[in-house]
Amino acid sequence: MRRPYFRGPIPRPEQQRKHKINDEITGTELRVIGPESEQFGVLSRRDALQKARDMDMDLVLIAPQAKPPVCKVIDYGKFMYEQGKREKDQKKAQHQKELKEIRLKPGTDTHDLDFKTRHAREFLEKGHKVKATVFFRGREIVHQDIGRDLLQKFIDGLVDVSKVDQDMRTEGRVLSVTLAPDVKKEPKKKKKDEEPTSATDTVEPTNE
Repeated sequence: MRRPYFRGPIPRPEQQRKHKINDEITGTELRVIGPESEQFGVLSRRDALQKARDMDMDLVLIAPQAKPPVCKVIDYGKFMYEQGKREKDQKKAQHQKELKEIRLKPGTDTHDLDFKTRHAREFLEKGHKVKATVFFRGREIVHQDIGRDLLQKFIDGLVDVSKVDQDMRTEGRVLSVTLAPDVKKEPKKKKKDEEPTSATDTVEPTNE
């Protein structure tokens, strides 16, 4: 049984919709496109509406500024539902991506730095940004070059999966750099004998 014309979960108030549909569309002639992007040509408004009725779908104005205006025959309720679902999924994905922090000290040795770099790699491969910080205590602040060298090694160790999102900068006694995932780069393949590690949001240094 054919569904009644214009049935579907279409938002009622016109201001809530981005498009004019069906009887809201004005104009004597309209260029009409089918649901599979087939060209129906230029039709009168009456024939365009009838075409949508015959296909049990809606006539949607997609290019009002064109001459003649362009309309598409689609199930608008289904279209709005799928569009809303895509937007919701995109917002959810964006919400899940966080800024992870890796904390270092001027005295961090090579082994500890490699350990932190592996954790950072896990974060980046999951789509998170990583902020690496070096905290200077007391007179260590006069040796910021050590911290910069440390952060540069950290950056170099992740160059295959990341890009610098925020350059090195000093805030009080903290020197930091922020890396972001680089989807254009392919991550290095893990060695077979390399055991996976479980990363936490903040990795504390193991040496004092």
